[in-house]
Amino acid sequence: MIDRIDHVNLIVDDLPAMIAFYRDLLGLRLTKRTSIGGHWIEALTGFPKVEADVAYLEADRGAGIELIRYRTPQGERPDGLGCPNAKGIRHVALRVADLDAAVNCLTEAAVEFLSTPQQVATDQVDYAGQRKRIVYCRDPEGNLLELCAFE
Repeated sequence: MIDRIDHVNLIVDDLPAMIAFYRDLLGLRLTKRTSIGGHWIEALTGFPKVEADVAYLEADRGAGIELIRYRTPQGERPDGLGCPNAKGIRHVALRVADLDAAVNCLTEAAVEFLSTPQQVATDQVDYAGQRKRIVYCRDPEGNLLELCAFE
């Protein structure tokens, strides 16, 4: 049934700042910016008079990230959104070629990490003989990100 994951959607407050983070710091390509509104999005969301600005970012492979800033109606940010154990969709995992280099680059840009990179215990989770290292950080609006590398 499912062919592949198409994209991950993040609803944001500051679209230019979030584009800068995902494009300039994480290296995703900004592939399109647009504004949306009209019957189709009103029917889809169930909200009248929807107006939003959208940015699409992609890596060389895998699913893209869609950033949406709703002008109308504006939503609320739930408490605990950036907590690793909060219920619901909790983080976006981004694979990098060199985890240590990515952490160093983001640290220089004042991105806060929840820990140092950790090696996943292979006796608990097996990755076909590959060692997986991960670390969590947050984007400028508090969304939890996992950076991971297979070594």
